[in-house]
Amino acid sequence: MTEPTPATPRAARLAGPSRDGLAERLDAALERAVARMFELQHPDGYWWAELESNVTMVSEHLMLERFLGLRDETRWRKIVRYLLDHQREDGSWAIYYGGPGDVSVSIEAYFALKLAGYDPDSPPMARARRWILDHGGIGAARVFTKLWLALFGQFDWRALPAMPPEIIWLPPRFPFNIYEFASWARATIVAILVVWHYKPVVDIAPEEGVQELYLDPRDRRRIRYQRGERLLSWKNFFLSVDHVLRAVDRLPPHPWRERALAACERWIVAHQEADGSWGGIQPPWVYSIIALRCRGYSLDHPVMAKAIRGLLVDFALEDERWFTVQPCVSPVWDTALMITGLREAGVPADHPRLRRAADWLAEREIRFPGDWTVKVPRVEPSGWAFEFANDWYPDTDDTAEVLIALRLVKLGRDLGPLNARATAWLRAMQSSNGGWGAFDKDNTKRFVAEIPFCDFGEVIDPPSEDVTAHVVEWLALQGATRRDPAVRRALRYLYRTQCPDGCWFGRWGVNYLYGLGAVLPALAAVGEDRRSAPFRKAVRWLETHQNPDGGWGETCASYDDPALAGVGPSTASQTAWALLALLAAGETESEAVRRGVEYLIRTQEANGEWEEPYFTGTGFPRDFMLKYHYYRLYWPLWALGRYRRLLKGNPIHLPGCDPWS
Repeated sequence: MTEPTPATPRAARLAGPSRDGLAERLDAALERAVARMFELQHPDGYWWAELESNVTMVSEHLMLERFLGLRDETRWRKIVRYLLDHQREDGSWAIYYGGPGDVSVSIEAYFALKLAGYDPDSPPMARARRWILDHGGIGAARVFTKLWLALFGQFDWRALPAMPPEIIWLPPRFPFNIYEFASWARATIVAILVVWHYKPVVDIAPEEGVQELYLDPRDRRRIRYQRGERLLSWKNFFLSVDHVLRAVDRLPPHPWRERALAACERWIVAHQEADGSWGGIQPPWVYSIIALRCRGYSLDHPVMAKAIRGLLVDFALEDERWFTVQPCVSPVWDTALMITGLREAGVPADHPRLRRAADWLAEREIRFPGDWTVKVPRVEPSGWAFEFANDWYPDTDDTAEVLIALRLVKLGRDLGPLNARATAWLRAMQSSNGGWGAFDKDNTKRFVAEIPFCDFGEVIDPPSEDVTAHVVEWLALQGATRRDPAVRRALRYLYRTQCPDGCWFGRWGVNYLYGLGAVLPALAAVGEDRRSAPFRKAVRWLETHQNPDGGWGETCASYDDPALAGVGPSTASQTAWALLALLAAGETESEAVRRGVEYLIRTQEANGEWEEPYFTGTGFPRDFMLKYHYYRLYWPLWALGRYRRLLKGNPIHLPGCDPWS
């Protein structure tokens, strides 16, 4: 059967010409964008683009290869070019595009270049060395950077915080245990328990080392922790415990250590995913490989071979010039949001391309009882993960967006049982404060972040405004009202977390613009009064922060400095979030919305895409930022399509109805 032409249906077009041609230009922009989205679809039905972070991914990859004794000269030359091409003019490397240099990221990049044999006297290395020393040298680096240095004898293992393997035995009912850490931190920590015990060191030549990056030679054998201001604090408590544990570790080996190591090994092996990863993300993946190597696993062992192959194939990006590694892959997320964007743009619900994508999503429901069952037992497994393979950690955010997308496509088969099962799982995952975290319920014990090892970013997964809003929107589309107990508790959480000036924090996107783009559509979907103070304050905030060019933008630095909330160069994705928020607030015909729409139409490229160099995604606020390479595509498509639909007087998605027909 011949597929319909991938263009915007005539029935969805705005009727009649407008005075300045906006309707025609809007139609043309959507047609170009829809055609481009279909060109980018994978033959299997999904969409998937690069998830870009910072150079620690490829730096640590090269260090891992060196640790394992792997060496591919062609690949290493590409890694060197990638690192040099991403170096800032001042010699440093940043966490995000346009951001300031980061000392830990820069040290790891510098060390990787030396291990690859790059000339240490070259101008790029001289600039890097000077910048690192000006910013405190290795003494100012995070613990995880020092761990990588210790693997090659460049830092003293004995100075690192104690991570005894016996931690694995602490039961979930105990206040401090591995399940009080976020999923990403948990899988990383279990592997480090093994690595810390063995304290492996790979010998390297003196000229490959980084002794020149120490301002004080004593910093090679110490970590200068900043104690808590209050004498009785969790930070000071854990520092005292660390002192005791390191003293105990110097005693002769005790018989239970091997049993604890074996328990960690079993946990690691059991948690490996089908693609070879752990948790579907890079950090636990590389540390798990190192841990299993310490336990005697050969590189051709099935577990190790699968892990290494996954890193070199599934997560790697390689072309004629560069080789790099992604921190994660996002096909489920990209596909769900693309479907919704295309439907908003008027693509029919029974379009073969959408049906293929929806089938692909439906088949990826996770029916496995993962780590979430520790706190949510006796609930039928369901949900979706972010990646191709991550059965241990489905997340509520992806699940809500997948369900919304599936609802918009006519598949020709009954999804009722799937919807019921996944919705029940989402309801069970609601935290006690009314919100939803991403991977776990009530993962909120902030004191665990005070252990000395946890200086690498967010280590817990508390409820967030954006995830909560996405779940509320799905429940509303399923027919839940403000009287629904789960919705009522979620609304209290959302209103409680609104900032005094009217915006909402964005945990998984940058930042307050992302929060607003999630929360206001959810409040509107559940029937909240758009004339109420929370809505009006949010609208005023958005109007105040609109850029002169009509767009909106926000720098990643807003996580460090709230004064920068809503401040930054205009981007396509962030402008789309602002428009979605304003449209939800009933501002369809406002001047702010019109200017935002004009900005998106004006900045669209001839091939239907938008250009966006800036990072607008978030991994760990302040420490790990992300660039989703499709955010610049489906979010503007979504916002422009919704704008046109609302102008046509079609404000809601009705069950079983195509609102564009």
